[in-house]
Amino acid sequence: MNGQTMVADRILQFNEGLADTTLELPPGYRVVNPFSGPQKERVREVTTAFYRRHYDDDRPRRLILGSSPARRGTAVTGVPFEDAKLLESDTGVDVSDGYAVSRPSAGFLHDVITRYGGRPRFYADFVMSFVCPLGLVKTTPQGREANANYYENNELLKALEGFLVGALERQLEFGTDTSVCYSIGSGGNFKFLTKVNEGRGFFKEIVPLEHPRFIMQYNGDRKEEFAEKYLRALRGEGD
Repeated sequence: MNGQTMVADRILQFNEGLADTTLELPPGYRVVNPFSGPQKERVREVTTAFYRRHYDDDRPRRLILGSSPARRGTAVTGVPFEDAKLLESDTGVDVSDGYAVSRPSAGFLHDVITRYGGRPRFYADFVMSFVCPLGLVKTTPQGREANANYYENNELLKALEGFLVGALERQLEFGTDTSVCYSIGSGGNFKFLTKVNEGRGFFKEIVPLEHPRFIMQYNGDRKEEFAEKYLRALRGEGD
């Protein structure tokens, strides 16, 4: 098959385009761009190895979209929602330095992936990504940096909206199966995706799924229930 038609190439080209992105944000916010930051060479090495391993074909896949990369998680590696140790095993690249993905969140998703049929089967059916594919951080009143959500206030959303809609359009060029999109986050992320979709018609359906952080931090005793909800949704079985 022609290498230029592979899903891996499309995703990697999308990431390379993000390397040149500059955004004007309200005071107190800044962008974390893994594709142009100080670790860009390692990010390029990790992402190339990962996507070549799992996406070296032209098979249509459904999108699973979080809000934006965590500043010490995906914003370090460039691979959405991945467990650090499994990513190292997949790519042969040491990603542990500076990488602090929420272990409970990654563990929950890894459990769902395993129960779906394992990593090869899961990644053959889905692409995990973000509505805002660059990390966002804000300065707290204490002078520390914390992760920010693109939808957390109107001023920030207004500054980002054109970029977000354009990023969604470009991710459809992966060869995406647009019959359904999954929103990781059943609040602000799902609300924004639904609003954009009503105007643009990107997807036939958007299915909200609770964020793994919310599940593990506040509903750990219901983890099994939420995992089954994820699996039913991903398999198209409904509630």
